[in-house]
Amino acid sequence: MSELDKMRAQVPYNCLDAGLQDMRDATFALYQRFNQEPCAEKRRNILLEMGVDLAEECLINPPLEINYGCHLSLGHKSFINSGAIILDNGQVTIGNRVMLGPRVQIYTAAHALDVENRIKGIETAKPIVIEDNVWIGGGAILLPGVRIGHDAVVGAGSVVTKDVAPGDRVAGNPAKSILKS
Repeated sequence: MSELDKMRAQVPYNCLDAGLQDMRDATFALYQRFNQEPCAEKRRNILLEMGVDLAEECLINPPLEINYGCHLSLGHKSFINSGAIILDNGQVTIGNRVMLGPRVQIYTAAHALDVENRIKGIETAKPIVIEDNVWIGGGAILLPGVRIGHDAVVGAGSVVTKDVAPGDRVAGNPAKSILKS
């Protein structure tokens, strides 16, 4: 099983693998073109060339930093504002009518906690799912494996370490529900 196959299977893999580095290098070249392209339609075509799964009427504003591109899916009428960092080692699924503020960071790579394995480059990719009608405020950070339920709101600057229930409002570090009972 290749390191890419392991990564996609959510089992430990070596992030220092030459094949994975080649993929990241190719994506780097594409997102650099994306970030310099003034035409929205041409930027969309660059994202498609990366392998991003784009629904109709969705938009990603530059600049963008992304590891692979081919593990990102963006739903209908969704919007990612400028400065997003998406480490899509694992699948990142963004639903319909989702809004991400500027400088949102999405991390799917979970490095080994054991120092010897971490030094060897061992990590696991954990998918992130953002369901429909979610709003994520600027500067928020989503950690590996979280699911943001439909209609939820994540406050600006929050660090999401665990799942957010549908319709919840969370804020802080770590993000906690701020709904009153």
